[in-house]
Amino acid sequence: MKKIIISTLAISAMFFTTSCNTDFDTDVQDIVVTKGEADFSKFISLGNSLTSGYRDGALYSGGQNESFPSMMAMQMKLAGGGEFKQPLMPNNVGGFIGLPGFPGKLELKMVNGALSPVANPSAAALDNVIAGRPYQNMGVPGAKVSHLLAPGYGNPAGLSLGLANPYFVRFASSTTASVVGDALAQNPTFVSLWIGNNDVLGYATTGGDGTNPITPVDGAAGIGFTSTYTALIGTVFPTGTTRKGIVANIPNVTNVPFFTRVPAMPLTNLSAAQVTQLNSGYAAYNAGLAQAKALGAINDAEYQKRLIKFTAGAVANGAVIADKDLVTVPGLPKYRQTTSKDFILLTASAVLTPQAGGGTSVPLEDKLVLTEMEAAKVITATNSYNTTIKSLADSKGLAFVDMNAKMAELNSKSGISWDGVRYTATFVTGGAFSLDGVHLTGRGYAIVANEFIKAINMKYKSTLPQVDPNKYSGVTFP
Repeated sequence: MKKIIISTLAISAMFFTTSCNTDFDTDVQDIVVTKGEADFSKFISLGNSLTSGYRDGALYSGGQNESFPSMMAMQMKLAGGGEFKQPLMPNNVGGFIGLPGFPGKLELKMVNGALSPVANPSAAALDNVIAGRPYQNMGVPGAKVSHLLAPGYGNPAGLSLGLANPYFVRFASSTTASVVGDALAQNPTFVSLWIGNNDVLGYATTGGDGTNPITPVDGAAGIGFTSTYTALIGTVFPTGTTRKGIVANIPNVTNVPFFTRVPAMPLTNLSAAQVTQLNSGYAAYNAGLAQAKALGAINDAEYQKRLIKFTAGAVANGAVIADKDLVTVPGLPKYRQTTSKDFILLTASAVLTPQAGGGTSVPLEDKLVLTEMEAAKVITATNSYNTTIKSLADSKGLAFVDMNAKMAELNSKSGISWDGVRYTATFVTGGAFSLDGVHLTGRGYAIVANEFIKAINMKYKSTLPQVDPNKYSGVTFP
């Protein structure tokens, strides 16, 4: 244990997690940092990209050094915690040369006179860091719940088949190893687990286009979320174990800037000429709708939903999108305009102009919009997942973090304040989210670390101090 100076307000914040503000005051006193009922001598963190320190669309060394588990481990060392190693990338750019889909990190650069996130080229080939094993940060970007249990998830031969993960290939103990197996081989005394986001996130970030389906809540043959998460918890925290730990639930994806940065009805201040062009471009489509209604192929509600009409002036117009869930009418495309209940994805920003986003030839693709119906599926799955996570955490007597509530708090107008600095989910300027709109900055991960620390202190009567988010990095401006 160790004596440190910490503010009295921060002491109270160790035990209470419902306040929106965590500002320091100037009244300080000596406190003794203790482990309470926990044992931090071998701390291991299991999870996905959010655990690894992934940010700005890539995994790179600078982001890893500001992962939330590494911040927690530093505080745990004050109470008897041991070494905490991470499988660091070989550079501060990230990406893998020769592996499509793994570019380097995003950076803000001037593009056509405006700041825009631009991906760097990949900086190195897939490397191998097995010699540095074992690693205590076992966060694997892209992992779903079932992947943590899967043997061979780090087998290079499985990469081309989609059966392995390049980030785990880098440090897996063998070609047959599983993430959980390598973690438990270290005999951890304390484990953090934040997993499940990717079971729904992939569907959401591809606009529900069918390429990455939601993991069913109760799938056949034991492959649903409930059964796999139950198996995972039972493996990490078996009956009779003295191992302590903490789990977190899944944030609602509609609270992160990837889904909120672009307005749902984004086309405003259209000129009369633009409106004439756009309405003329869709006149034939609207005539087809009217004919389908007259023939009874669609009802009036479907007709009104699909009717495309633009208005000039300071009016918010929906973008034209392709919506596969509309009623099929032979010879008529499934087009409509977005409403306030749809989510246009951050990836649509580059093509969303009056000509491209609402024009005559390029409606937004399915993969660029999470529709109201698709968003409802995401929210339903997330709520079910979170019910399972909380129930199992309680049944195992584990500490629990409501990250869903914390991300909603970040997405509120007031955000979260720390020592006079306010953090929100606003893209780029909010300070908490990185340039990919999904993952956090160092400051955002510090906020996460503090939520974990507060929950640990509450459950296990420890007195781990929180970290100062203001000391970590945010979005870098050129």
